[in-house]
Amino acid sequence: MPAYKTGKRTQQYSVEFKVKAVTWSHLPHRSVKEVAQALDIHPFMLSRWRKEYRDGKWGMSKKNKNQSEPLSKSDEINQLKRRLAELELENDLLKKWQRFQAEERRNPSGS
Repeated sequence: MPAYKTGKRTQQYSVEFKVKAVTWSHLPHRSVKEVAQALDIHPFMLSRWRKEYRDGKWGMSKKNKNQSEPLSKSDEINQLKRRLAELELENDLLKKWQRFQAEERRNPSGS
């Protein structure tokens, strides 16, 4: 039998990337489609990751939002870095939307 060669290998994403994507998709005023588009992945993949995360397939426990212990300096820095990344993503999405709206106003007929 001939050996079949596949042309394209599928992208392998780290668990950290998947968790970040799932976390962003759960934030208020964010849709799965918007987050998937920003991360350049298919929305069905993000939906599957959300289900896997909910089912606990990645072996990571969901963090309790009400932590009683104070954060260490490194944890606080990491939390601020995550928040900065979220805000940068949101800003990029708004810029893209604004460019899209400007293009629509210039070409109302769609040609």
